[in-house]
Amino acid sequence: MARGYDADMRPLGLTGAQYPLLSRVVQQGPIAPGSLATALGLDPSTLTRNLRALLDAGWLVQEPGPDARSHRLVATDAGRALRAQAQQRWRVSQERLNRALGAERVIALHALLDECTALLDAAEETADER
Repeated sequence: MARGYDADMRPLGLTGAQYPLLSRVVQQGPIAPGSLATALGLDPSTLTRNLRALLDAGWLVQEPGPDARSHRLVATDAGRALRAQAQQRWRVSQERLNRALGAERVIALHALLDECTALLDAAEETADER
């Protein structure tokens, strides 16, 4: 599945992993990197690696945060325009996946992923409490 999303994003200079980052910053920015990582369930190194390309391309910028040691991510005009193009390609990818797997399987897949995520989150909370 990831290969399909990557293939559809590649002509725009994005990967399937970078699109959700760009999209979230466009929707919720300015946003602190830590908040972005938490919202998307990413570890800091994965976030940093995927953000670097978005920052280097000028689709996102960092601005000062509320204190001297923090910063926030903001989408540029070019980033917002790219996200609009990427949304269309993402939709095409999802429609292709829906056709290939069938609506029932896609719904079941989403339900299973949500259930697994909840179980993993609960296991992490239990481990943190120890």
